[in-house]
Amino acid sequence: MAAASLARLLPPLLSLLLLLLAGAARGKTVKRDVKALNEIKASLGWRVVYSWVGDDPCGHGDLPPWSGVTCTQQGDYRVVTELEVYAVSIVGPFPTAVTNLLDLKKLDLHNNKLTGPIPPQIGRLRHLKILNLRWNKLQDVLPPEIGDLKKLTHLYLSFNNFKGEIPVELANLPELRYLYLHENRFTGRIPPELGTLKNLRHLDVGGNHLIGTLRDVFSIENGFPSLRNLYVNNNQLAGVVPDQIANLTNLEILHLSNNRLIGSISPKLVQIPRLTYLYLDNNNFIGRIPEGLYKHPFLKELYVCFRI
Repeated sequence: MAAASLARLLPPLLSLLLLLLAGAARGKTVKRDVKALNEIKASLGWRVVYSWVGDDPCGHGDLPPWSGVTCTQQGDYRVVTELEVYAVSIVGPFPTAVTNLLDLKKLDLHNNKLTGPIPPQIGRLRHLKILNLRWNKLQDVLPPEIGDLKKLTHLYLSFNNFKGEIPVELANLPELRYLYLHENRFTGRIPPELGTLKNLRHLDVGGNHLIGTLRDVFSIENGFPSLRNLYVNNNQLAGVVPDQIANLTNLEILHLSNNRLIGSISPKLVQIPRLTYLYLDNNNFIGRIPEGLYKHPFLKELYVCFRI
């Protein structure tokens, strides 16, 4: 009788055991991500580490996920898809172990004290959409492998010490919408190939040591079709403001201040329908302000001065 009762109980017990085992498997974090995050943990300062409890960054049992770590279920395992550790005074080189988080969609390490270059392994993060490294002390040239991040939509690298030329490989990022490179030490010319980025809305390369002409920047026909904000101020750009500027029909902010621009102010600026803020001061312009700018229906601010 007892044997018969046990036999009846075995199937449901076995099913329950299998469910528990399946649940445990689904709850596991990919070993690659666990290893990478623990390497990062070992390299970070106490302000971050004190809140990273346990060995599993995605949490386990009663332990929650590590602060700033977001995980997503993929099949039977969890993977790290977001890492946000900002404004906590991280000191030291860029943590190369980050580039082993192959499912990462967002990486935000802004407002720390990271130094050294961005490693070329950054190109491994093929799912990355947002990369925010502004307000650090990063330096050296940008690796061309950054052009392998085909899903990138937001790139924030401002307020660092990057040098060298702006890599033309940035033009290989078809989804890029926001590109912030201001307040660095970039030299050379602004790659005209950036004009092929059909989704680019915001381009800020102000506060560098860039040379060349605006005519070169706009040399690609029908370039920058979605651009709304263009900041090239505080560089060493020369030449005139070309008539091609009128082709930027979605432009709202144009910041050309503190360059070496010459000639008269192009009346073609009047033809930019949504132009709202126009900064032309501290250049070498001559002549007068085009009459149409006074009557522009959207223009709210105009800064300009002329060479006497």
